[in-house]
Amino acid sequence: MDNIFLGLAADGTRQELRLDMANRHGLVAGATGTGKTVTLQTMAEQFSAAGVPVFLADVKGDLSGICLAGSSQFQHADKIEGRARELRIDPFAYHDNPAVFWDLYGEQGHPIRTTISEMGPLLLSRLMGLNETQEGVLAIAFKWADDNGLLLLDMDDLQKVLIACAQNAADLAMTYGNISRASVGTIQRQLLAFESQGADRFFGEPAFEVHDFLRSDENGKGMINVLAADRLMQSPKLYATFLLWLLSELFEALPEVGDPEKPRLVFFFDEAHLLFDDAPPALLDKIEQVVRLIRSKGVGVYFVTQNPIDIPERIAGQLGNRVQHALRAFTARDQKAIRAAAETFRINPALDVETAITELKVGEALVSTLDEDGAPGEVQRTLIVPPRSRLGPITTDERAIVQSISPFAGKYDTPVDRQSAEEVLAQKAHDAAQAAQVIEERGAEVQRAQPRATPSLWERAGKAAFGAAAASAGAMVARKITGRRSSASPAASAAAAAAGTLATALGGSVFGRFARGVVGNLLR
Repeated sequence: MDNIFLGLAADGTRQELRLDMANRHGLVAGATGTGKTVTLQTMAEQFSAAGVPVFLADVKGDLSGICLAGSSQFQHADKIEGRARELRIDPFAYHDNPAVFWDLYGEQGHPIRTTISEMGPLLLSRLMGLNETQEGVLAIAFKWADDNGLLLLDMDDLQKVLIACAQNAADLAMTYGNISRASVGTIQRQLLAFESQGADRFFGEPAFEVHDFLRSDENGKGMINVLAADRLMQSPKLYATFLLWLLSELFEALPEVGDPEKPRLVFFFDEAHLLFDDAPPALLDKIEQVVRLIRSKGVGVYFVTQNPIDIPERIAGQLGNRVQHALRAFTARDQKAIRAAAETFRINPALDVETAITELKVGEALVSTLDEDGAPGEVQRTLIVPPRSRLGPITTDERAIVQSISPFAGKYDTPVDRQSAEEVLAQKAHDAAQAAQVIEERGAEVQRAQPRATPSLWERAGKAAFGAAAASAGAMVARKITGRRSSASPAASAAAAAAGTLATALGGSVFGRFARGVVGNLLR
């Protein structure tokens, strides 16, 4: 199996990233204009060629060209072909790569959505910059919604639940803790602010399925999933929180595979410093846990940033494969970064690393990767391999053509608004208003004698169960009359029907499997 060819060292030795060590994570660092993006592009297309799916964020809009073949007619083609000759790549042929475009706003690719429930209170608190007290109130709102079977799918659902919690703060205090109206108001203002930035498009259904990132094309090449993040970067907290959510989803969804021959997915996190800026300790703990443990799920995470000291030490210690482009020593912080970067490499007696970092040319880097035993190799000054795909952005028409042949066309493009917390609470408020009107006009006794205006969740489940049980029992009687054996079970049919109703009401395939198991055990 071919490894990822990064370039040639000064002594002519090939610098390669071993595929069986690619899930040990990595770092691509360097100042603006030193070639980080091109290095990312050439690594991504080689991973794809090896059958490894890739996710990368296109924060400047110039990685979209990875879907199309380069050409000797394009800008900088002479430099690309000259570098290929210098690295003795013969033959050097341009080629395209299978790519899918994604966009949280649904403008430059398929939309990616998740539900408020899946995001969870911790990441939402990070997104909104809440303090500890406000985070506690948000956690109470989530817990109360769960306890009452209220789906939190979009921002409107969360707003309604927060209003309900504030209105019933005194009743909820004994069970859940104090709920301050001021804290609820702060959370609501933050939600409105993010909604005005378009963040509300990220929450809703159909929710994204992370396994869609793990596909290959008909030729066995891994799909390159490109997130259009140029607009998203205007909301850096949303960008960082989204990518952390995505990593967490991958961690939760994928099974343990140990150390595979090649990764199941390689994840490039550009502008990685945004993940750690002003992050509270609890969030840093979560990031460290995900990065440390997702390796055994077969996922390699590569942080791309300008300054290596942007990565906290406990995270940086997990990054075994390193590509360091040039750094500039203009400030005291720059000088500190140079020393820190030099100290992280395995010493090469023939190379003054600290001096070399400031002298590297564009497209040149210091490279150190893990060997077959998992030990870091000696750092080498390396000329980086040029990409075979187009450098620079594609046109709007070219993007439209790529999207038209996407395997996910139509799957995520149309939002779905099913019954959730907003609708349930609105219906309850309507029922309560009607009941109050009946009491006022005809008295409380008349109101209590009336049937429930809206059947409860358990009533709906019970009706479904009774109907299924009756049908199953009828089938058993018919089979006995005809002499045929029957494996039908009224109890099992009732359990399945009830669970199906619960799953539809409470949402998602995950709950559906949970409900079928729980209700089935109850009725055995």
